[in-house]
Amino acid sequence: MEKIGHIEIRITGSIGNIDLSPDNYDIREIREVLEYGESLLSPNNDKKDRPLITYQLEKGSVRHIFKTSIQYIIGFNAVLGQVAHDQSIDFLDLPTAKAFECFQDMARKKRYVFEINTSLENSNSVSIDQNTRFSRTTSVWADAEFYFYGKITNMGGKDKSNIHISTSDQGIVIVHTSKDYLEKLENNLLYKPYGIRAVGKQHTETGEIDKSSLKFIELIDYHPKYDEDYLNALRKKASHNWEKGFDADAWLRELRGGYDA
Repeated sequence: MEKIGHIEIRITGSIGNIDLSPDNYDIREIREVLEYGESLLSPNNDKKDRPLITYQLEKGSVRHIFKTSIQYIIGFNAVLGQVAHDQSIDFLDLPTAKAFECFQDMARKKRYVFEINTSLENSNSVSIDQNTRFSRTTSVWADAEFYFYGKITNMGGKDKSNIHISTSDQGIVIVHTSKDYLEKLENNLLYKPYGIRAVGKQHTETGEIDKSSLKFIELIDYHPKYDEDYLNALRKKASHNWEKGFDADAWLRELRGGYDA
């Protein structure tokens, strides 16, 4: 049987003169912690290998318990140790960094104190309160322009309009798009190959794209196909170059650097 561990996010504070407890803890805050707690254990939760994660809310003041396979707990414990040592989240992948930023924002607005640790013996721990500064360094993220190619899988949205494009290298990419632009489209784009030009934020060191920041610029006609005539023309051109005095023996000697194989 697979061994299970957990991470605990304990929140202390008060609402007015009443100490925080599950009885006065708003469901919207539970939803936020649920969303970002999942990001701590599975930053790339669209992947097939996402672990099973279970949850329970307990007293004292409010304790969020996320249970999953011990191997993920061990990995997150190492992350906690590095965050505690550096007092920085710049090295984290984007979903994990955003989780810490969310907890920091809640700590400042509501004067809460977050204690994050694991079920491991001598677990690492990170404390977040109104005086800590767990947020990404602005200079690390820069404005950039991107091109995404793939098939359009979804368009629209009740509150926030966007286009979903399925790409081979980035998976599903969601690009914020104005409702006015979508209303004017005459053709049905769904499940057809297109390119999207967009702007957003990119990490200056790792190249990671902040997918939540992407904004639409233009749609690009994109019809990838196998062009046999074009490829044959390239082969013919290359063969002519080989015939024009090309010394294969000299080329091999150059590759070997004078070493006799």
